[in-house]
Amino acid sequence: MVQTVILASGSEIRQALLRQAGVEFEVQPARIDEEAIRAALEAESATARDVADTLAEFKARKISEKQPDALVIGCDQVLALNGRILSKAADPGDARRQLQELRGNRHHLLSAVVICEAGKPLWRHVGEVRLTMRGFSDTYLDDYLARNWHSVKHAVGCYKLEEEGVRLFSRIEGDYFNVLGLPLLELLSYLTTRGTLQA
Repeated sequence: MVQTVILASGSEIRQALLRQAGVEFEVQPARIDEEAIRAALEAESATARDVADTLAEFKARKISEKQPDALVIGCDQVLALNGRILSKAADPGDARRQLQELRGNRHHLLSAVVICEAGKPLWRHVGEVRLTMRGFSDTYLDDYLARNWHSVKHAVGCYKLEEEGVRLFSRIEGDYFNVLGLPLLELLSYLTTRGTLQA
């Protein structure tokens, strides 16, 4: 009997990446209080890597406890600028301030994936990408947000590289799948080694 794979994420891009890679899975988004967990971790001086990893585990574990026979994939992505974690923008004004802060600077995206079975973590990976934003004008910034706010309001950093957000950047160092929020190659390798996917 083939073990059910569940993606504990409502992210359309993560779903598309897995689907396009030929992975059969179900979607059951995990509802957790990300802000409370993140705030508690930050109060303990957790690194961005630890925050992403912990949130991914919380999501996978929550669904795995309800579906103990399934392999549950939890994911999270955190943006760090000069060691400080930026949260998702609350509104267009907040998005503008964040993008002004990111403009001309290099930041890090940490994309974590954790697989749980029977409520316990089996495997985890955190991928890191370094991204440098170009020195775009305030006029372009305002036009960008006017065109893209509804698309990027739930995206960390207020951009999607698979859309117009790619125009904000001058340099990207690392795996493109990590930018999209899923360390896909490492995940597929684990699922293949485990026998979930055909070798």
